[in-house]
Amino acid sequence: MTHDRSSGADDKPPFTLVPPSLERLPAYAAALETGWSPNNVRDVSAEQLTAIREDPAAFIASLIQQGGTITLPDGAVVPKLPFRTYWMWDGEFCGHIGLRWQAGTDALPGHVLGHIGYAVVPAKRRRGYATLALRQILIDAREVGLSRVEITCDPDNVASRRVIESNGGRLVDQFVNERYGPGVHLRFVIELGDRRIGSTQRT
Repeated sequence: MTHDRSSGADDKPPFTLVPPSLERLPAYAAALETGWSPNNVRDVSAEQLTAIREDPAAFIASLIQQGGTITLPDGAVVPKLPFRTYWMWDGEFCGHIGLRWQAGTDALPGHVLGHIGYAVVPAKRRRGYATLALRQILIDAREVGLSRVEITCDPDNVASRRVIESNGGRLVDQFVNERYGPGVHLRFVIELGDRRIGSTQRT
């Protein structure tokens, strides 16, 4: 599934969310080579570059394959939740956004920080791309049956907080999840309900 949404003048490529693909993998790898990481909890750039060099097709498959397990920062191995993952694209690679959920409920397991995570490469920041990407993936959240989503960020991440709030996010609490260390996180909730969350064309 591809989300299409213009983000600028008519002569510029439209901003879209696209599934990870071999075609766009060189641009993704180039972002990793700058030290950018799609994971906000730990830097995975080096290990992902190694995996890409060893077997590009297997790496793409690992990004989109449902099931399997993940290893948490504290070393615990847990099952993957159902998820959708996209790359932000404006003719060039811009970043990553993903949605995860449990079927039949808005609740998340205790080891999961939030339904949605995203990361924009430094060269593409301050263009509103994270705001657009979050707006688009909220449509996916409704499609999979969620009526609300939780998103977290660090207290000093003012840019991320603005992205969340511009999409209807409401701060509900501060918390510490010991699996991720002693740091404090802010938890926001976006109520999806019946309100319209943007619009997209899907191809």
